Amino acid sequence: QVQLVESGGGLVQYGGSLRLSCAASGSIFSRLTMGWYRQALGKKREWVANIFVGGSTTYADSVKGRFTISRDNAKSTVYLQMNSLKPEDTALYYCNTVYLGTSYWGQGTQVTVSS
Repeated sequence: QVQLVESGGGLVQYGGSLRLSCAASGSIFSRLTMGWYRQALGKKREWVANIFVGGSTTYADSVKGRFTISRDNAKSTVYLQMNSLKPEDTALYYCNTVYLGTSYWGQGTQVTVSS
């Protein structure tokens, strides 16, 4: 079983930056593909970024060039650095992984971007 705990959300002005963290339990973190998703009020949850075991990354077009996903295997933590934030980035941000066929989610951390 994997437990995920996100942190780092908050209120930021248009154009500002935030760094989200997601700490994972257990000793298997280095073998997990990790992802960030977000869900705005009244909208479906959408994928934001992935980071794979080898460190390669992929991003949704809406955040490409502004967000950076990274991982620290020694700390079992995945990060999402968010720059040039826009009001449309306002959402509850979740980290996610799939292990042995089961999808695990954290509780989410709220990001609000004011205009």
